[in-house]
Order: sequence, then structure tokens, then C-alpha cells
Amino acid sequence: MKALLWFVLVCSLAFNVSTSFMWSGGTQVAFSVVSGVVFLGSAFSLWLLRDKEPRSI
Repeated sequence: MKALLWFVLVCSLAFNVSTSFMWSGGTQVAFSVVSGVVFLGSAFSLWLLRDKEPRSI
């Protein structure tokens, strides 16, 4: 599950960066907002799935 969320996180970040090169105007804003929401959702899900126990060295 975590691997899939990391994949979605990286892909949405790359897509968000590339939207400024592929589109302009309202289309760019719409795709940027959608990919930003996907990015934030996957980042939040990864944060919820993190190991909560402190690791000893």
C-alpha cells in the first residue's frame, strides 16, 4: 500500500510541474488543482500510515 501511495505522490508531483509546460489558462489551473489534491491526499495517507513507535539506535 505504501509503495502505491509513494508512486502516486511522485507521479502527481511530476504531473503538477509539467502542467505549466503543457497547458495554459484555465486548463492548467484545473489540472494543477486536481493533481495538487491528489498529492496532498497521498501525502496525508502516508503520514497516517507511518510507524508511530520511536526507533532506538
